[in-house]
Amino acid sequence: MYIRRVITRRTGGEAYYSVRLVESRREGGRIRQVTLLNLGSHFELPENQWTALCLRLNQLLGQQGVLIPSELPEAVETTAQALAARLVARTPTEVTQAEFVEVDVASLELLQPRSVGVEHVGLYALAQLEFEPLLQTLGINATTRAMIMAQVIGRMAAPGSERATWGWFNERSALDELLDLSRPDGSIMRLYRAADVLVKHQAAIESHLFARVQDLFDLPATVSLYDLTNTYFEGAAEANPKARRGHSKEKRTDCPLLTLGLVLDSSGFVRRSRVLAGNAVESRTLAGMLEDLDAPVGALVVMDGGIATEANLVWLREQGYRYLVVSRERTRVAPQGDATVTTAGGEAIRVEKVVDAAAGEVRLYCHSPGRELKEVGISGRFSARFESGLQKLADGLASPRGAKRPEVIHERIGKLKQRSFGAAQHYAVTVQTDPGQTKVTRISWEKKPVAGTMLTDPGVYCLRSNETDWDEERLWRTYMMLTDLESVFRSLKSELGLRPVYHFKEGRGDSHLFISVLAYQCVQLLRRQLKGKGIDLGWRNLRDILSVQQRVTARFTQKDGRTLLVRKATQPEPKLKAIYDALGLGYLPGGTKKTRQLRTLSFLNSTCSATWEFLKPQPSGL
Repeated sequence: MYIRRVITRRTGGEAYYSVRLVESRREGGRIRQVTLLNLGSHFELPENQWTALCLRLNQLLGQQGVLIPSELPEAVETTAQALAARLVARTPTEVTQAEFVEVDVASLELLQPRSVGVEHVGLYALAQLEFEPLLQTLGINATTRAMIMAQVIGRMAAPGSERATWGWFNERSALDELLDLSRPDGSIMRLYRAADVLVKHQAAIESHLFARVQDLFDLPATVSLYDLTNTYFEGAAEANPKARRGHSKEKRTDCPLLTLGLVLDSSGFVRRSRVLAGNAVESRTLAGMLEDLDAPVGALVVMDGGIATEANLVWLREQGYRYLVVSRERTRVAPQGDATVTTAGGEAIRVEKVVDAAAGEVRLYCHSPGRELKEVGISGRFSARFESGLQKLADGLASPRGAKRPEVIHERIGKLKQRSFGAAQHYAVTVQTDPGQTKVTRISWEKKPVAGTMLTDPGVYCLRSNETDWDEERLWRTYMMLTDLESVFRSLKSELGLRPVYHFKEGRGDSHLFISVLAYQCVQLLRRQLKGKGIDLGWRNLRDILSVQQRVTARFTQKDGRTLLVRKATQPEPKLKAIYDALGLGYLPGGTKKTRQLRTLSFLNSTCSATWEFLKPQPSGL
């Protein structure tokens, strides 16, 4: 076994090289050189360490005894371990029947543990979505397809940046074995270039995936849930025109933002996604998203008050859409009567339906006891903060160094009002000055609650729709689907690595968000199928169960001196078995593979030892 550099092609007179791991084999009366691994054109290990690497590979594969001293360079050891894993994964034969051999039990070693559980169900989800055949029809080559699938499953298994996915794929995952793919050679640019290809076909991919889940689950495409969220950049992202300062939903006002708009159906699957500038105004995005979506006329659009402007509602009516939104009207109207709907948690929501026949609309006034408790606390907190600020100004009038000039006092009261989140509207503040109006002598205030506000009508909200024939319960329960969209955003951010974004190029930022959306589609498919079998868990809990299973190599010394290597997944525990049973998957992803290595002759051991003694670093001064 040795390493050599070969010319792979010539372009314009310039030669391009690749590094290959080669083995000499006798076939009949001649010696033939067989390439075991193509190490690529970016193999980083220095050439003067190649011989030591080959010796260590022989040792790891059981072809010779202990030859390598403890001072083996770290780079050689790391590379040898990675290449040995690739050789063991690629060369064994499948075990299809019982076979008995005598082995030295004391020689047992367990090598190269790699995760396989999330990878197993991730590939299953992509197969259900017919994802790889779609990529093939789009003209994407096999290696790029594998890199795209690795990124989607990597986002499910180890959420993070593309660099984190690269480390996971190379160092901790057995996905390359399940894909029957050698671990990628070269730099992380393979992953980035695959993401660049992926995002170019975003519209076609999203259309295909949603059509596929409609077929799988027989979903009626009648309800569209629409909302936006944003994520933040690490760094200035000056080369990305979409990176803009705006209102961060994670309170990251120190970072530029990127906005993600999603249209989902009532079952929680993504119909369309779009990446927008970080300062995108929610109310101005609806028409563009629905036009891109080509949503059917008559579809119901559910959205929150931030998007439900009067102009958007007029546009929806003109285009033939139905809508159900939270009213943006500032005055609250408490429901009258005893009609109620009951939440999943057993809370009774008081409701009143009022039809406006002239406008062709219906309003559903609602009161939630749970929401009332929350809003009473909010109002009390901001009212107390506002009064505390006024009291501080009043106390300062008696202090020698306190502010007393009228213009300063009025300015500070104005700032208190700005920071009061609406609590100041309930107060009449009086500022008294001396006869010369040069000094404030007294600050007083009186609380006068304004009717129809959070303070006077806590827990009250209003739904607005052009579905005038629906009853109270149907209107309320349909709108509550929008809470599922909020859970989608939480999943994307906390479970599927949507935040933060590290890329400074626009296309790379878009692809990062799109990969998280694709990972979510796979997770939603798995969770929906598992829920139908009685397993109703969030993805974080499912991932913890799946991540326990590993694929390992067991190495034995046989009685005849040969080394036996067996690569196999660990047996799944009961919870994992239940998941596999619900999905109809086998327990041992990757199957069982074995290989034998011949015992190396003693004179070769001596020769290799002498070679190492010649190559190993010498003390300085010799």
